[in-house]
Amino acid sequence: MFRCRMNVSTMIFLVILQGATVVLFCGWYFQLSSCNNNTIQNHKVHILVLSSWRSGSSFLGQVFSQHPSVFYLMEPGWHIWGRLQKPKNMLQYILRDLYRDLFQCEFSGLEAFMPPKSNISNVFMWSHSRALCSPPACPLTPRTELSEERKCSERCNATGLKGLKSSCESYSHIVLKEVRFFELDSLYPLFKDPSLDLRIIHLVRDPRAVLKSREQAVNALAYDSTIVVDQRNIPPADLQYEVIKEICRSHVLINERAMLKPPLFLKGRYKLVRYEDLVRNPIGEINDLYQFVGLELTRKLGEWVYRVTHGKGVGSKADAFKITSRDATDVSEAWRNSLPFAKVKRIQDLCYGAMKMIGYRTVNNEKELKNLDIELLVPQGPYKFIWLPPKMGQAANKTRGK
Repeated sequence: MFRCRMNVSTMIFLVILQGATVVLFCGWYFQLSSCNNNTIQNHKVHILVLSSWRSGSSFLGQVFSQHPSVFYLMEPGWHIWGRLQKPKNMLQYILRDLYRDLFQCEFSGLEAFMPPKSNISNVFMWSHSRALCSPPACPLTPRTELSEERKCSERCNATGLKGLKSSCESYSHIVLKEVRFFELDSLYPLFKDPSLDLRIIHLVRDPRAVLKSREQAVNALAYDSTIVVDQRNIPPADLQYEVIKEICRSHVLINERAMLKPPLFLKGRYKLVRYEDLVRNPIGEINDLYQFVGLELTRKLGEWVYRVTHGKGVGSKADAFKITSRDATDVSEAWRNSLPFAKVKRIQDLCYGAMKMIGYRTVNNEKELKNLDIELLVPQGPYKFIWLPPKMGQAANKTRGK
């Protein structure tokens, strides 16, 4: 039998070698671990909430704004639309470049559209951002607390824009909410940018409810409406319908681009949420959205969400742009009792394809409209897209055949 003999010197050498290997391995491990931790700490998630006017985006924006890990701005694109008289398709690319800067905490592009020597109060809807009411932007609201718009407006409005950059850089998640993007193609460079980790949350709402809500804020939306229809001379009675037709078209373009054979850089970075689902199951839907972007729902924020969506208020023209405590489910269906069927049918004809795609059932008469036992929100599923309702589509085909 073969026997391996080892003297004392050899054994001592092997023990020393083994110890050195362990020490070296541990050093590598802790160095790698430290690098990974630094990468995680320095990594930012960039979230663009896409929606349209009067679709519940202010509420969803606050769901992110009030989170202690989020730096939030509400519709910074308003500054561009307010200054540049250009077609909306051209404005998409200008907006895109602004958003690239903002996601990287660079605000010089935003300053170019504001008065000289601006301060935070010159930023559109700045008081809706908890981050701008918290250190280092403003000492008023601790990061772990929920901000109040009125107090923020009174106490933080004199802070210069320098606080924007330092505040933005101190958060792990940057969320920008916008209602002025009508397609995804212009955003492709942002998805491809290695310095950005961009996610899209696409909030939609039943266009019939959108029409009713827009009627409560016609004057406030007038300027935006003219840009949406590219300054076309449209009779006032038809303007809202033309705007909603463009909004429905944009929902289709965005969703199809992201869901039907999307480019590789879009996969897993887009999520559609319906306002009606959000208000019926707010905690569940918000948890789902947070998971999509790497956030966790805090107890304090969960309690706030419940209070806001389970109040006794019903909303009014006076608080059309405010987040108030109300019964959100009742509010989401209030249009069915107040919108005439003639208007409902016109919207259904204009937005039939979008409604079918998103999962909104049409009604055939006044009786079905008023019967709240008829569920108009249906599960989303595969569909064969057409712009027009079946009868109108058939008529159009017959006309073409002639």
